Amino acid sequence: MGHLESLRELLTAVAQGSVSPDQAWDKLKYLSYEPVGNFAKLDHHRAIRTGFPEVIWGPGKTTAQLVEIFQAMRAHHPCVMATRITAEVFGELNAILRDLYYFPAARICSTADVAMPRFPGTIGLLAAGTADLAVAEEAAITAGLHGFAIQRFWDVGVAGIHRLLSVREQLNQAQVLIVVAGMEGALASVVAGLVDVPVIAVPTSIGYGASFGGLAPLLTMLNSCAPGIGVVNIDNGFGAAVLAGQIIRAATKLPH
Repeated sequence: MGHLESLRELLTAVAQGSVSPDQAWDKLKYLSYEPVGNFAKLDHHRAIRTGFPEVIWGPGKTTAQLVEIFQAMRAHHPCVMATRITAEVFGELNAILRDLYYFPAARICSTADVAMPRFPGTIGLLAAGTADLAVAEEAAITAGLHGFAIQRFWDVGVAGIHRLLSVREQLNQAQVLIVVAGMEGALASVVAGLVDVPVIAVPTSIGYGASFGGLAPLLTMLNSCAPGIGVVNIDNGFGAAVLAGQIIRAATKLPH
């Protein structure tokens, strides 16, 4: 929490008159970052700006680089999270860092476990089929680690529409829904036609050849005739969770 405390001390100094607003602006206009080796610059103030801290993208980094980034970030943040981490890489990381948590279905590792929700409301998470669960769990764990309550609805694809209709009342109790689907991606349109809350659609790369690695469900979701749908990129469960969290956070700022 070093950078957060430094910011608090700076604001206190301005309030007490020992630092002028112009001097404070000179310190703040380039928000601090921490270089790690010659390969990363950590944005410790991102949580202050956006409500979500910087998250580590796992692929493309060596184990040594990931270790250095984790060590630098955990000195400032109670929960450091990395996405798309394989079980093999997690084993290498945990052998050095110790006490990491791993969520194999989501391919996420972090320095903290999912705790009690800090924000009101619930994010409903729907997966069309079992093959979509990796992306859906990425969204679920991302939201859970950042303090949001999650309710899962797995294997409710449109090929067996009665499975979806059996949970319709529960869907309407959520504040925002994330719908994860591959193949033709029709589930998001059906859900958006049933509920009165925002729907975030996540196309997955699951499907036969003509799904073109997720392009077909992406286009279906973008072309949905049901209004109230926002679409994120193919397999981007992480991005969907952040958007859902921002919707809930924005709602709490509204006057009541």
